[in-house]
Amino acid sequence: MRTSWRSASVLGVVAALVCPAPTAAVSQAHRESAARPFGADCSVYVEGSRATAYCHNPYMDTDRVQLHVECERWWDVDADSKPVELGPTGRATLSERCWKEIRTVWVSHLRRPS
Repeated sequence: MRTSWRSASVLGVVAALVCPAPTAAVSQAHRESAARPFGADCSVYVEGSRATAYCHNPYMDTDRVQLHVECERWWDVDADSKPVELGPTGRATLSERCWKEIRTVWVSHLRRPS
């Protein structure tokens, strides 16, 4: 009886070493998607009180881009454009404005796996 338990233990260890767990494959796929290049190229232009961003996504994953404008005057309402999902080779023009001067403009990116 002792020999059969020992054989079963050895077989169990060998099976665990030879057959990887399914979570290993999932974590490997996650690492690969995180290592892929990401992010649309956006050029932002400010003319007076209007800001415009021209974005192009050269990568495989969809990029959800959004233009954010912070106005200089305390009473002027800051603005965020509607988010746009750019698939591979996608292009978009985003535009927002303040009533008066603009303090800061930036584009946010959110990865949307394809």
